[in-house]
Amino acid sequence: MIVKYGLVPLAALLGFAQSAARASNTYTLEQAVEQALANNPELRIMQERIEQADAQLGQALANFYPQIKTSLSYQHSDNPAMAFSMIIAQRRLNLNGGDFNHPGGVDNYRPQVTATYSLFRGGQDYYLSQAAQLGVESSELERAATRNRLVNNVTAAFYGGLAAIEAHQVNNRAIEAVQSELNQSKIQYDAGVVLKSDVLSLETQLAEAKDAEIQSAHAIELAQSLLRTLLGLNANDAFDFAGNFQPGLPDNPAGFDELLNQALAQHPELKNAEKRVAIAEQQLAAAKAAHLPRADAYVSYGSDSKDLAFSSNRDNVSAGVMVEVDVFSGFATQEKIRKAEHELTAAQETVRQTRLRIENQLKSAQLGLQQALHRAEVSDAAVRAAEEALRLVNEQRRAGVVTVTRYLEAEVARDRARNRQIGARYDALRAEADLKQAIGFWQ
Repeated sequence: MIVKYGLVPLAALLGFAQSAARASNTYTLEQAVEQALANNPELRIMQERIEQADAQLGQALANFYPQIKTSLSYQHSDNPAMAFSMIIAQRRLNLNGGDFNHPGGVDNYRPQVTATYSLFRGGQDYYLSQAAQLGVESSELERAATRNRLVNNVTAAFYGGLAAIEAHQVNNRAIEAVQSELNQSKIQYDAGVVLKSDVLSLETQLAEAKDAEIQSAHAIELAQSLLRTLLGLNANDAFDFAGNFQPGLPDNPAGFDELLNQALAQHPELKNAEKRVAIAEQQLAAAKAAHLPRADAYVSYGSDSKDLAFSSNRDNVSAGVMVEVDVFSGFATQEKIRKAEHELTAAQETVRQTRLRIENQLKSAQLGLQQALHRAEVSDAAVRAAEEALRLVNEQRRAGVVTVTRYLEAEVARDRARNRQIGARYDALRAEADLKQAIGFWQ
């Protein structure tokens, strides 16, 4: 179903936004997610696996339909018994002539159509078709789990890129400020007003600011490279972050029990593990059904002749029912049952393992978000304090009370507080994305 927005379908709006992003090589977070969901190769692989599972279901359901075959056989024999039976089948028997002990070579052509139908196979066809149907559902859940991880990875990489951009802007401003101070200090040093140590301190501070700028620029490039991979873009394709988007802090997470109930009810990885248990149960039932009898019906229509000429005067029909039961199969059936039992046990343990892993991820994400929010509060206060301290030191410096070194210390403290503030804010946003992945939010 396509959700409408005004008179334009939402899908069309998303497609237009996605095309616009590709044309300008700039992406918002929403556009990056849409591009990844449309173009990421891993999701396409998952879609092909769904199609494979659907084809396997079709193969399993084929056992409920009659099987019809056509064939053409040729025989030549001078064996009296075989030759005599072929002559009879061709309706050419003449009791008054010929030597039945030496019939000579006889040719027989038989075109025929044969239909077979499985009446009963101990329920194996039913159990295997049920397993195949569950296999389709399992593949769909695998795709949902891949989508859940992909959206989280895109979100985390995008926020990492935004954090690096903001840090890069802070570092550039710091370079400009220190460079300006250095230029003035050199003039004052030449005039004999400031000490050489003050100039050297500024040069050291400038080198540190440039080093931080290089690291933040590298972080931006790494985030862009990762996002190109996630979005299915080539390494040489341009990727830019759209605008100066600065998202606000997320809300405090809900209680762990509430989050766990959400995860247990909807997480695709857990649902898939439970689906694999149901598949193993059906496969075990199919293996046990091999002990029961099997019954097949068949009907064959054809004609026998000494050449390829078909005649309704020589046609014949054969029909029957065959019942089979394995009395002894060299313990093959028992071993298949034992294998299916172990696969069921492994699937059940996988459910338990998946639940424990989801609980751990959920708890870690909840604690990570809480910690990041607390850090964000502390970093906001630290920035306000650092900016006020820098203002006071700057006034004291203009009054000639403090040295340039003290001013630099205050400026460095302010820049570090800003970088910690940026890191804490985006850590909180990434922790929120991890929490959403842990509860299976993106499917």
